[in-house]
Amino acid sequence: MRTPRTASAGRFTAALCTIALLLGGCAGGPSPQAWAAAVCAALAPWRAEIGTLTRSTQQQMTAQTSPAQAKENLVRLLRGAEQASETARQKVEAAGVPDAEKGEAVSKGFVASLTAVRDAYGRAGATIEALGTGQASEFYDGVNAAVDTLNEEYVASSLDTSELDSVELKRAFDEVPECR
Repeated sequence: MRTPRTASAGRFTAALCTIALLLGGCAGGPSPQAWAAAVCAALAPWRAEIGTLTRSTQQQMTAQTSPAQAKENLVRLLRGAEQASETARQKVEAAGVPDAEKGEAVSKGFVASLTAVRDAYGRAGATIEALGTGQASEFYDGVNAAVDTLNEEYVASSLDTSELDSVELKRAFDEVPECR
């Protein structure tokens, strides 16, 4: 039998949960499947854009253009990669923290990896932008050094999944259509 006191306590608890839900508490984050789908939806266009930009950069590196032209094109490509990485990072961050074992660590790992990639592209763009174009050999040596550093930083930014092992999230990434 509900007494007025237990009924009012129940309404109070429900009100707190409603407020907490609006503020992001009380219930867990998105399900592993919903989170994986959001992450894959964020990463698919990023991967495509990075692939296109990488091919364009490689073509630019072998094209017969002036250093000034190459500089302009490479900086534009690297800024595009930086922006694409930031867009993906924002979308992954907006996906929240999955309601799964190690969900917070996995979410933070994805965001940190995309942040590092974004920053690597930004540094490479700034380095190339700062290069002089008066001496072609010096310019291209500087470009090669910037690209080598970018490649090293890109590899270093890879998500280390050895510490982020979550059976629920692995299953979700395998199951949701957005990740195929």
